[in-house]
Amino acid sequence: MARLRHGFFVTFEGIEGVGKSTQLARAADALERAGHPVLRTREPGGTPVAERLREIVLSAADEAIVPAAELLIMAAARAQHTAHVIRPMLEGGHVVLCDRYVDATYAYQGGGRGTDERTIAPLMALATGDLVPDLTLLFDAPVVLALGRARGRGGPGDRIEAEAVGFFERVRATYLARARAEPDRFRVIDASLTEDGVAAQVDRHLAALLGGVAP
Repeated sequence: MARLRHGFFVTFEGIEGVGKSTQLARAADALERAGHPVLRTREPGGTPVAERLREIVLSAADEAIVPAAELLIMAAARAQHTAHVIRPMLEGGHVVLCDRYVDATYAYQGGGRGTDERTIAPLMALATGDLVPDLTLLFDAPVVLALGRARGRGGPGDRIEAEAVGFFERVRATYLARARAEPDRFRVIDASLTEDGVAAQVDRHLAALLGGVAP
């Protein structure tokens, strides 16, 4: 069961290459300048244990990670992160900006891997205690455009980034379906625009949630 909290919980979602991590950093800087106490964090990760689990699930290991194991690793990392970081910071009045959360599991392990939503739901409830974001910003762009940006950054990429285009098309479709199902929580951001154009959309939605730029 979700506990009483006093801060605001905002999640940044989307496939690789849509710029959500860049926009989270920009938003955090702007909110901090306005005097808001801000925590910026990510999933999987956010605690020492969860970061080790992140390394396992994203690394290209010799042993293939089956979809059930991937889902359980994500749930375990989220349980640690929610209990040790997100909830305490919310209860302390922080604005928590999180790079991916529960919706990513439905999109990647559900839509991408094909795991049934009825399998995912109870695990997510257990991992989070039914903690739901106040606002979810879904950064959306055509898959070919987004992957072109991601793979243009150079470097070897991780295990998820190496997936085929069809995988990301399913992930994107699941994200958009969730946004349609929960219009009060989701705001879809046109991530095909310039960085400044995307940031303007983010700023508008955060201002609406927080009641303006002042703390």
